[in-house]
Amino acid sequence: MSKYPLGGIGMSKFWGDKRYNSLSYSLKEKYGEKVMKISLDAGFTCPNRDGKVSVGGCIFCNERGSGDFTGASKDLVEQFYEGVNLMSQKWKKGKYIAYFQAYTNTYGPISELREKFYSILKLEGVCGIAIATRPDCLSDEVLELLCEISKEKFLWVELGFQTSKKETVELINRGYENEVYIKATEKLNELGINFVTHIIFGLPGETKEDMYETLKYVIATKPWGVKFHLLHLMKGTKLENFYENGELKFLERDEYVELIINALEMLPENIVVHRLTGDSPRRLLIGPAWSTNKWDVLNGIDRGLEERGSWQGKEVFVP
Repeated sequence: MSKYPLGGIGMSKFWGDKRYNSLSYSLKEKYGEKVMKISLDAGFTCPNRDGKVSVGGCIFCNERGSGDFTGASKDLVEQFYEGVNLMSQKWKKGKYIAYFQAYTNTYGPISELREKFYSILKLEGVCGIAIATRPDCLSDEVLELLCEISKEKFLWVELGFQTSKKETVELINRGYENEVYIKATEKLNELGINFVTHIIFGLPGETKEDMYETLKYVIATKPWGVKFHLLHLMKGTKLENFYENGELKFLERDEYVELIINALEMLPENIVVHRLTGDSPRRLLIGPAWSTNKWDVLNGIDRGLEERGSWQGKEVFVP
């Protein structure tokens, strides 16, 4: 049972025991039980790596393409069940979302996409699928496949946007203009396909105002969900050169917590919050060191919202 009802105490808003509309809460409301995400690496690459758009990928991305917590060398079904076994140590029962996480998961022949997606969707307990991709990798063929899947299973698409600041877009080698993201979100909305936008706070040279402007830009596209990431520096990325040259300053823990609280206040309450911070394997992390204590960050956000008497959408931005 929820600690507080939605509507909460006085004018405050609560989603379960949180002051923001978390993915965990949203999925439990939808399915009536715990829903767990199983991260997968389907063996795709990225047009920002193979030369179609650029090479080397975004400067913050390592050779695993955001798939550090997946079983890259294993069969997809084997990866899935390994993830299920891991989750079962904490939750004895529930449903599963198959999360195609590593690299660009709509970048390949449509027959290959279909085969890989359905090989997991047919497994017992899988109630839906999440597909991480790029806005420039959503062809009409891909959109048709996504529409087909969405009629059978719950589906959302994750778009790596990161920032709306054009100078930063070039700096991080994102490989597409903001207008490409806008057009992709318009198509997804027209087709009724849920999408989630990734935002990174702490990119080189960005001010707090730049970060809030990115959030406003994203809100205007009417996403189903948002992922907030803390920029963390990993070994083996191009971003490492910025750090060594003194061109990268890490956000402090309290600074990041305040940024997220302010962002949540701006975020319309119907938008689902999929993530509030980023993490990476400790063996690869250069900094900030405080990011390894994820629960301290999340608890700090919870405490900050409570101390302010605040909640998601309190100071909502209306585009």
